[in-house]
Amino acid sequence: MKRNIVNGIALTMLLLGVVGCRGKANSGEDAQVKSLGTVEVTARLAEVPEGAVFYRELYNYATILKYEVVSVHRGTVQKGAVIYVGHYNPWKSRSEAADKRVTGIGGNLKQFQAKQLHRMALETPMDDHFMGGIVDKYFGNHEGPSYWAVWTNQAD
Repeated sequence: MKRNIVNGIALTMLLLGVVGCRGKANSGEDAQVKSLGTVEVTARLAEVPEGAVFYRELYNYATILKYEVVSVHRGTVQKGAVIYVGHYNPWKSRSEAADKRVTGIGGNLKQFQAKQLHRMALETPMDDHFMGGIVDKYFGNHEGPSYWAVWTNQAD
């Protein structure tokens, strides 16, 4: 009898812990993503095309990645839209991506992986914010602007 009560209490505590943790999803929200850029979305990274992210010593570039918008926090992008976003120095974590040439970008994302959710502060068009080497594996296959990623955070 005593053992059943102890087991019942342990099970109850375990369930409360699981339920409590479930409510703490990471939205990717922070002060920078909420204030930088003119567009703010949470979007799912569709894929990381082969050859889109690579390291070359002394060569900095931006790569265009394809996203599906899950939610819109600011701006005129439509939920469900497919957007193309340019990320500078994509082989680096977002907190280390900025350099002397490109400042004011960042975030907490460590590495780009397909199907991840990213909360991003964006600018558009990209050409107004970045003039340099661009790897665009979607060139000629998408309409609309390419967005410039100012801040990119991981979200759950």
